[in-house]
Amino acid sequence: MTSADNRRDVRAGHRNGGGTVKGLIRKVYSPHPSLNDSLEGDIQAFLIDEDQLHTYDDLTKVNPVTPTTVLKCLQARYSVNVFYTHAGCTLVALNPFQPIPDLYSLDVMKEYHCASQPQEFKPHIFIVAEEAYRNVQGQLEPVNQSLVVSGESGAGKTWTSRCLMKYYATVAAASSVLKSQDTVERIERRVLDSNPIMEAFGNACTLRNNNSSRFGKYIQLQLDRYQLLVGASVQTYLLEKTRVACQPANERNFHIFYQMMKGATDEQRREWKMPHGQRFVWLPNSEKTVEEDSFHETLDAMVCLAINAERQRQLFRILAGILQLGNVNFSSSNDDSQPCNLDEQSQDFLQRAAELLCVPADELHMCLKVRMLKAGKQSVLKPCSQAECSMRRDCLAKVIYAQLFEWLVTFINNSICADKSIWCNFIGVLDVYGFERFQINNLEQLCINYANEKLQQHFVAHYLRAQQEEYVSEGLRWSFVKYQDNQSCLDLLEGSPVSVFSLLNEESRLNRASDAKTLRVRLEKELHDNANISWDKFSKEPHFTVAHYAGKVNYQIQGMVEKNKDPVPPEVVNLLQKSDNSLLHQIFSDKETESQTSKGLSKVTVVSKFKNSLESLMRILHTTTPHYTRCIKPNPDCKPLTFKKEEVIMQLEACGIVETIHISAAGFPIRIPFKGFMHRYGLIAKYSNFKSGRHCVEADSDNLLRQDVEKLLNLVLQHEAFDPLHNRDSEKHNSWVHCGRTKVFLTQSMLDLLEDQRKKILSQCAFSIQCCWLRYQHRRRRARQQSATLIQAAVRSWLVRMQLRRWNRAAAVIQNTWRKWRALLKALAEAELDDAKDLLQEDVPALNPVIRERGSVHLSTIQEPVTVRGWPMGLALASAPSITMSLTATGFQKMVAVMASLNLPSRKGDYKVEPNQYSQELASIRAQPKGSVKLHYQRSPLLYADRQPDMKSDVTGFNAILLEKTL
Repeated sequence: MTSADNRRDVRAGHRNGGGTVKGLIRKVYSPHPSLNDSLEGDIQAFLIDEDQLHTYDDLTKVNPVTPTTVLKCLQARYSVNVFYTHAGCTLVALNPFQPIPDLYSLDVMKEYHCASQPQEFKPHIFIVAEEAYRNVQGQLEPVNQSLVVSGESGAGKTWTSRCLMKYYATVAAASSVLKSQDTVERIERRVLDSNPIMEAFGNACTLRNNNSSRFGKYIQLQLDRYQLLVGASVQTYLLEKTRVACQPANERNFHIFYQMMKGATDEQRREWKMPHGQRFVWLPNSEKTVEEDSFHETLDAMVCLAINAERQRQLFRILAGILQLGNVNFSSSNDDSQPCNLDEQSQDFLQRAAELLCVPADELHMCLKVRMLKAGKQSVLKPCSQAECSMRRDCLAKVIYAQLFEWLVTFINNSICADKSIWCNFIGVLDVYGFERFQINNLEQLCINYANEKLQQHFVAHYLRAQQEEYVSEGLRWSFVKYQDNQSCLDLLEGSPVSVFSLLNEESRLNRASDAKTLRVRLEKELHDNANISWDKFSKEPHFTVAHYAGKVNYQIQGMVEKNKDPVPPEVVNLLQKSDNSLLHQIFSDKETESQTSKGLSKVTVVSKFKNSLESLMRILHTTTPHYTRCIKPNPDCKPLTFKKEEVIMQLEACGIVETIHISAAGFPIRIPFKGFMHRYGLIAKYSNFKSGRHCVEADSDNLLRQDVEKLLNLVLQHEAFDPLHNRDSEKHNSWVHCGRTKVFLTQSMLDLLEDQRKKILSQCAFSIQCCWLRYQHRRRRARQQSATLIQAAVRSWLVRMQLRRWNRAAAVIQNTWRKWRALLKALAEAELDDAKDLLQEDVPALNPVIRERGSVHLSTIQEPVTVRGWPMGLALASAPSITMSLTATGFQKMVAVMASLNLPSRKGDYKVEPNQYSQELASIRAQPKGSVKLHYQRSPLLYADRQPDMKSDVTGFNAILLEKTL
C-alpha cells in the first residue's frame, strides 16, 4: 500500500460504514446482492417511485445497488439536466453535448470555494477540485494531488480538464495578495492560454468526438507555500503523428490546419502559397465546421505566451509546407534503376513546399526519391519505388510535425514553469485519450487502449482491490466484493518475458522487411494460453483481438511493425538541418545532438518509448492522492441530451462503477495509521474536559497506540453524546469507526466529527494565545508609555533649561549690542547736532564781503550775526526759549526757493518769520553747518540725528527743513 491510501476519499459523502471502537463493536458485512426473487422485488420497489430517482445525488444511497438501479438514477438525473453524480470515491460526469448556462461561471466557482462543507452542495466537478485544493492546504501526506479524468473518446474529458484548470487559476488568483496580483494574473492567463495551443496542434475531429485528444497530457499546476498558482508544466504522451499524412475515413487532420485555411488573411494566404479554392489531399472534410476552428483564439494564445510574430511566421510557413507536401504524387518509372517521376503539378507543389520549408527544391526532390545505403565506409544511392517515395514523403511530414509539437510543448513549459525553489506542491490534471474501438485499429489504438488499461488498473489497485485487502489484514470482518480485474490484460500487453509489446519490439529490431503473417503466427504461438487474446482464423487480413476492460478490440497487424519502427531517413534530417528557416534548423539541430548522445544504445521503438513514459506517469500517480472522475458518453452520435441505455450501461460495467459503489457504501473511505492519527488528533484528549486515563502520544508499541486511539475515539463519541445540539443515535456511531491492527478506519461522518472537535480546541487554544499575547502587548505598551513619559518629561525639562539659557545669553548680547549702538548713535548725533554755544569756540575765518552780503541770522545770544556760508542760506537755530530770526534773500530764484522750502506768506520787501519754540511747539533742530549747506526738502544728510523728535503734536515753521551736505 502506498501512502496515498492513508488519505480520505474526496467524495465519500455521509455514508454508512462498518466497524467500531472498543466496546462498541459492530460487524461489517459485504452488501453483495444475491440474484434471487427478493432482489428483483427490491429493485422493483425502488424503481416504482420514478419521480424521486433524480434526487439521489450519491449512488451509495441507492438500495439495492445494481446496474439497473444505478442506470435508472443516472437517466433520471440526466433528464432533468443534472449531469454530475457521486458514486462512492468517484464522480460520474455525463456529457450533455451542449453548453449549459451558468454551470461553470465564476459565481459557481466562488460558491464552492468559499463553502465550509462543499460535499453538502450539489455534485459538481468543482467539488473534486476544491477537495484536492484543501488537501494541499491541510498538508496531510501525500500532499500532492492528482485528478484522473477518464472515459471513452467523446465523453468530455478535455472539457472537464479545461474546467479544472480554470477553477484552480481562479482560486489562486482570488487568494493572491495585492503585490502579487499582476504576477498571478499573468501566470493564470498563460496556463489557460496553453490549452488552445495544445488543442489546436494535438486534437482532431474523429468519428466519436469533434475535439478528440490525439495525445495524452499531464498538467502539473505548481503551488507555492501559500497555495498560490506560480507556474505549471505539461508532460505529453504519444502524439498520433500518423494523422498528419493519413486520416481515417470521415475524420479530419489536426485542428491547426483547418484554422489556417479558414482564418488566414489574403496576405497570409499569399505568403503561405494557399490561394482560395485550392484543395489539399491531407485536409479531408474541410467543409465541415466545428467550434475549435478558431484561428484568432490560437493566435491570441501565442501572443500571450510570448511567441513573437517572427516565430509565428516561421511556424505557419512550416505547416503550410507540410500541406504542400501532401499534394506531391509520384509515378513509377519503367526502369527500376531510375528514380520515380513527378508530374508537372506535383513539381509545382514540391517547389512550393521547398520554398516554405526554406530548403533547396532539387535536394528535397532527391531526398524523397533516392535513399542512401551504407556499405562499410561507402555510401550507395538507390532509387526508391513509388511506395517508398510516398512513405518517405509521409515520414518527412510526420517528423517535422512531431518535432514542431515537441518544440511547442518545450516553449510552453519554459513560459509557464516556475523555478523549483518557488513551488513546493502541485495538483496534477491527467487528460488522456479515451478508449477507442474503430473498424480498423492499428498501433495507435493499441497504445491508447493500453494507457486506459493502465489507468483502470491504477484505480483497481488503489481502491477496489487494495481497500478490501486492507480491511481483511486489519481485522475487519469483510466479505469481498467481486470486481473486474484487468491485470491479465496488462500481462498480455506488457508482461514478461513474452507479451504483445515484446514480440512487436523484437520484430521491429530485426533488420528485415516486416511480414504481418509471420508476426501473427508468433503471437498465436507464444500467447495462445492467455484468454484475453483471440484470432479469427477465417479472416483474410492478419489480426488479433484483445479483450480489454471496456470491450473487445480487433487490431490489424499490417503496418504495425513499420509504425513501431518509426524510421527517419538520415538524409531527411540532414536536409532539414540545412534549412534557412531558423525554427526548423533549431529543431533538427537539437535532434541531431540528442541522437549523438544516445549513439550506441539499442533502437528505441514507439511502443517502448510510450511504455517508459507511461510508467513514469504511473510513478507520479502512486506518490499522489488520486481523485477519480469518470466521464460517460450517453450516446454514440454526440446528440444533445440523448440518453442511450445500452451505451451507458456498457461504460458503467467497464469501469467498475457498481463495484465501487458497493465498497464505498459498506467500507471506510478514510484510513489513518495510529501514529498519524494521534499526531493530528491527540490534542483532543490533551485539552478536553472529558479526560480519562492516559493519553501518551509517544508510545512506541502498537498496542499502546491502539489503546490511546480507542480512548480518544471514546472520548469524542461521549462528548458528542452529551452535546444537546448533536443528539444522534448511539448505534449509528458504531458504524462510523473501526480500530484495526495498525490503522483507524473512519467514515466521512466520523472524520467530520473529529475535525470539528479539533477545530474547537484549536480555536480555544488560539483564543488563549491571543488573550495572553494581547495582555502581554497591553502591559508592554503601558510600560513603554510610562517610560516614554518619563523620558519625554526629562528631555523637555532639559530642553527648556537649555532654551532659557540660550534666550538669556541672546538677550544679554542684544542688550549690550543695543546699548553700544545707542551710545554710538548718541555720540554721532552729538557730533552732528552741536549746540549754538559751540559756534563761539570755533575760529570763524574772515568772510568775503560779497558772501557776507548774501544774508545773515541774528541770534539773541550772539552779538555778531552768524553768516550764512552757502546757497541759498545758512541756518542756525539757537536753543533759547524765544528768538527772532530775520532772513534776507536777494534775487528772484532765491526768494522762490525760500518760499517753497519754508512755505512763507508772500510779502513785498523783506520776509520775516517769528516762530516761538514753546507757543508754536517747534522742535529744536540744532545744526552747525560744516562748509556749504543748502535747503532741500527730499532727504537729509543727518544720518544719526532725530529729524522728527515729536510726531504727536503739530509742528509748524522749520520742522520740515532738511539739511544736505554739499562740497
